Amino acid sequence: MEDANFNLPPGFFFSPTDEELVLHFLYCKTSLIPCHPNIIPDLDSRLHPWELNGKALLSGNQYYFFTKVNENRTTENGCWKEIGVTEPIFSTFDKKVGTKKYLVFHIGEAPHVTETNWVMQEYHICSSGFDTASNRSSRRRRKHDQSWSQWVLCRVYEKMRSEGVNCYSDDDESGSELSWLDEVYLSLDDDLEKIGMPN
Repeated sequence: MEDANFNLPPGFFFSPTDEELVLHFLYCKTSLIPCHPNIIPDLDSRLHPWELNGKALLSGNQYYFFTKVNENRTTENGCWKEIGVTEPIFSTFDKKVGTKKYLVFHIGEAPHVTETNWVMQEYHICSSGFDTASNRSSRRRRKHDQSWSQWVLCRVYEKMRSEGVNCYSDDDESGSELSWLDEVYLSLDDDLEKIGMPN
């Protein structure tokens, strides 16, 4: 699955809620239940965010993928760092089913790192929010809980430069604003046009 291109067909937009990501995708993944369509791939969390194109599921400006839980989020040229924000995820029945952690990608090696606009939302399943029937053996329960703790679902996107320092949520992103990199390219095109060079 890792080598496939997971862009959605024209006219399709993948925009699940936090609850849907946990209940319909992460739960199936951790419980070994077939998910149809199986559109979210398994990837290494140590990829650079700009390497996700063509590997992760892309919808709008957001990338989705599963990965194994790994405390070492260091890449070849940077690292993902938690910002200390963890949000609970509740079902429509007001039962806690998961948590969402926020991470930001930094370029460089510690202690000389530079924060980028790339944000990762890391979804974890909460086993207490699901059926743990008493007739299940304790050994089977432990095995099931361990499998749940092995996988997370990640959503990665580039935060707009004009947003505030603490605006890591993507809820208000319309997709119409330009990223800082797009603005650099547009500025370069304008400069080339002024001096009469083709862009």
